[in-house]
Amino acid sequence: MELEPRCRDKVLRLMKKGVDIPNPLSIDVGEEVDPERISGVGVRIDPGCRIYGPDTAMGPGARIGREGPVTIENCQLGPGVELKGGYARETTFLERASAGLGAQIREGCLLEEQASVAHCVGLKQTILFPFVTLGSLINFCDCLMAGGTSRQNHSEVGSSYIHFNFTPDGEKTTASLIGDVPRGVMLNQSPVFLGGQGGMVGPLCVAYGTVVAAGSILRRDVLEENKLVIAPTPRSGTIDFVPRVYSGVTRVVEKSLRYLAHLTALEQWYKHVRYPFFAQEEIGGAVYEGARNRIREARGERLKRLRTMSAHMVAALERNQAGDRTAARKREFHERLDELTALFDEDEGAAPGLEHRDAFLEDLHASGPVRAVAYVEAIQALPAESSARGTQWLEEIVKDRCSRAASLVPSLHLFRSTGA
Repeated sequence: MELEPRCRDKVLRLMKKGVDIPNPLSIDVGEEVDPERISGVGVRIDPGCRIYGPDTAMGPGARIGREGPVTIENCQLGPGVELKGGYARETTFLERASAGLGAQIREGCLLEEQASVAHCVGLKQTILFPFVTLGSLINFCDCLMAGGTSRQNHSEVGSSYIHFNFTPDGEKTTASLIGDVPRGVMLNQSPVFLGGQGGMVGPLCVAYGTVVAAGSILRRDVLEENKLVIAPTPRSGTIDFVPRVYSGVTRVVEKSLRYLAHLTALEQWYKHVRYPFFAQEEIGGAVYEGARNRIREARGERLKRLRTMSAHMVAALERNQAGDRTAARKREFHERLDELTALFDEDEGAAPGLEHRDAFLEDLHASGPVRAVAYVEAIQALPAESSARGTQWLEEIVKDRCSRAASLVPSLHLFRSTGA
């Protein structure tokens, strides 16, 4: 038995670089894969693995296939990442992130340092901040989760959990924030625990320190920190259902725009804070660009879902001109959607909070070049006042986006009850 010609040269080049491939006849490497984007230091590719995509990259110490075959397509793996078995596409894994056997991790996912998912976990358009841990048999798409300070003190999702992200109207304007970006990036917040055999009906916001009891289906925001939540069971019964009424249009639009504002803050964080840390790593540039692309894709996904909902609203209004008390709100949202979208262009996030940003960056670099220390250690070593400045910078970005969005669609009364 011989390797196919299209695969043979790539496998040989990888082995000559030092990649550990115990059974080279068992793996498939696409002809589009660039071996220069795969480190030769400590990388191991176990039998049965398939590697595809010109954007694929692997940093030192990455390993795929320990528990079963792994297929990756256009993924970036930072140092020490381990994918034990399963499938991943257009996802970026930062240093020492891991996924267990049977994981299916689809496009738009970003797993930051030491984030982990166990076996049979499904992710798509999911962002997990450092240390966040997901148990087994979980579907956790269209959400961002932060919280925790270490692998011993981390946000966690219990086994057999679902983030319900698909509405009866066939949409996904349901992205949930568990934690947030401005405080979450400082890696100093209380963890969130979502108990197993439960779920969340997105879109929701959940505060740091929340503990949701096992078996609970969370249907409402938890905005106060450090609360134990035992969600009630809905009253049983059968009632009329009229599709695409969107009686809660304000809530759904508000949650979607808030999520976009937090993505804008996260993109600015990567641009101004994280790049130097990636630059010191082998293959770090490719991993950094992958992470930035995931955030851009998350923004694009949320805007696409808003456009779909807007189109459905207009079609429903045309069928029911007289009986909808929220018709004016829906029309205003539809008419101003292009302006709302423009608020979240990539370069739009740069202006707010510049004074706090510059002060934070000065603090970050005060002890010398970042080359001397890893990202997690550098952020957690910051004095509390420095972290507060960084948080204030990012919070101003979020507040700016939310307030400008609210001014574009005044009839929706956005962000009045909870602020940005």
